[in-house]
Amino acid sequence: MITSSKRDFMKNKATSADMLLKRIQSSDICKGTEPKDAKPLLNFSAHSKILIVGQAPGLKAITSRKPWNDKSGERLREWLDLSDDEFYDANKVAIVPMDFCYPGKGKSGDLPPRPICAETWMNEILDELLQIQTTILVGQYAQKYFLNERCKENLTNTVKNWKSYAPEFCVLPHPSPRNNIWLAKNLWFEKNLVPEIQKVVRRALK
Repeated sequence: MITSSKRDFMKNKATSADMLLKRIQSSDICKGTEPKDAKPLLNFSAHSKILIVGQAPGLKAITSRKPWNDKSGERLREWLDLSDDEFYDANKVAIVPMDFCYPGKGKSGDLPPRPICAETWMNEILDELLQIQTTILVGQYAQKYFLNERCKENLTNTVKNWKSYAPEFCVLPHPSPRNNIWLAKNLWFEKNLVPEIQKVVRRALK
């Protein structure tokens, strides 16, 4: 039975989370990034059960105002066994990248995430997400931020040691097509690890 005090607390947290999201989205933290009028791209609510932390939105995502709106996102949803409706439902899934803006293009792909977004907002966001059951760490930047010294010497070994982090954290390589070579060399990931992560995700949403 939910008491009136708990109901009021949950209502206040929902309002607080919504206000925080609006504050971030209306901030100028993307100033100087592409495109010129870019705004922070993330999504969460006080009811989110799964937190996905990736690197940064790609140019297509930031332009369309839809996170993970590319081939990487399609593969990520396949790995997590989430429909588009589930993935983009903030009451189920919070999407909070390390950089809320597109950091620009480098010589071999997009530039690394700028640290300013996580440094400015991440702790405040996490304080609002009290119902998170598991956090999906996509790529080395998210893993180093959340796992710190618990990370192994490289991403491959961090992912291989996934059991030491689960179910609090699920560690994934980046689903970008640029990682097809890594996936081909590490067939164990999609064969053995992905089904286990899908179980964690399903339990989190129950």
